[in-house]
Amino acid sequence: MMLQRIVPVTFREEIAENVFVLRFECNEIVCSASPGQFVNIRCGDACLPLLRRPFSISRVLGDEVELLFNVVGQGTRMLAGKRVGDSLDVLGPLGLPFNFGADFKTGLIVAGGVGVAPFPFLTSVLRKKGKRIVTFLGARTASQLAPTHLDDIHLATDDGTKGYHGTVVDLLRSYLDQHRVESPRLFGCGPTNMLKALTNVAQEMNIECELSLEGDMACGIGLCQGCPVERTKGERKYALVCVEGPTFNSKDILIP
Repeated sequence: MMLQRIVPVTFREEIAENVFVLRFECNEIVCSASPGQFVNIRCGDACLPLLRRPFSISRVLGDEVELLFNVVGQGTRMLAGKRVGDSLDVLGPLGLPFNFGADFKTGLIVAGGVGVAPFPFLTSVLRKKGKRIVTFLGARTASQLAPTHLDDIHLATDDGTKGYHGTVVDLLRSYLDQHRVESPRLFGCGPTNMLKALTNVAQEMNIECELSLEGDMACGIGLCQGCPVERTKGERKYALVCVEGPTFNSKDILIP
């Protein structure tokens, strides 16, 4: 059930380089949200920035929704500047959740940078379902890692400043070569090149894989048609990330 609400900010903290955690209070969104869904937020109080910004629901805590995001432009800079007690115009929850009810025993979570955002929520649900969880988190350098509220974390940095020296997908490959993983399912979110590499691993090793895409979503409800992703099958060539995603089985879409 999609809602539009004016909600109060209850918490804000910078947890890594240009990476912020922000919470707002909205029991209605908490009660209807599932892992993998997102909210669309009007970041400013005036007409600029004009468009809302999408943010994965990172956790739900009591009556609060937690977001994790990187400051990359005007909208996220304004959001990072919010103070406790400030108001936010929030639309959500939006999109389709992860298929976390599928028949698997081990969830392999693979995240690049702030692609980690949807996974604390997913982790909490998988724990309750008795799934084993192994998390692989990568970033360009150690200061950009945000390993928060996750299980069995393995770190990778492109420059070797912390953890495995290389990409997070290479770290995943190394782990799978060295460990027997019972009935795995992959969950990934991050930069496009990471998702493409992860899709290749899933195909090579015959592991079901779900991806959370980080598309530009102006409206968040499918009206503007601004977030297409190419499909591998079906009558329509494209799917819309905001309403048919942001979570997709890796077999169903083409990563550019």
